[in-house]
Amino acid sequence: MNYQGGKAYGQKLARQEQDLDDINKQFLASGTYDDIEDLEEKLVQYKAQFIRFDLDCSGDIDEMEMKQMLEKLDQPKTHLEIRKMIQQVDTTDKGTIAYPDFLIMMLGGKNSVLRMILLFEEKAKPKPKPAGIAKKMSLADLGIRPDMAQHLG
Repeated sequence: MNYQGGKAYGQKLARQEQDLDDINKQFLASGTYDDIEDLEEKLVQYKAQFIRFDLDCSGDIDEMEMKQMLEKLDQPKTHLEIRKMIQQVDTTDKGTIAYPDFLIMMLGGKNSVLRMILLFEEKAKPKPKPAGIAKKMSLADLGIRPDMAQHLG
């Protein structure tokens, strides 16, 4: 029995990161996306996003990984909707999103629902709630005119 699961996973993740770095280098060298501002920085960001959603380190985002990703972003979709989203991006006809397809989508080559969700991922996150004691407010702060206050009590 192999008890080195964590070590094996770490090695698999390191291989995946290297493979994605190689693809990023190809995208930078191609010159196709030279007009995109901060391209290298965006590629690093997209790589991290892809790794976060490719749970099994397979190099592809499949239907279940996509479903979990969208649920984390508070954007749950049905399996049929997810299949359609993948089909919009998938150029290999494997029913998954490979990293090059993901980059093409994110860099503007494919305008899809998935791209819009990922680009606005920050908006899906809950805003931090104020900490501490709330400040004392008057009726005017609450938008209540003083002459209307007599009707409240």
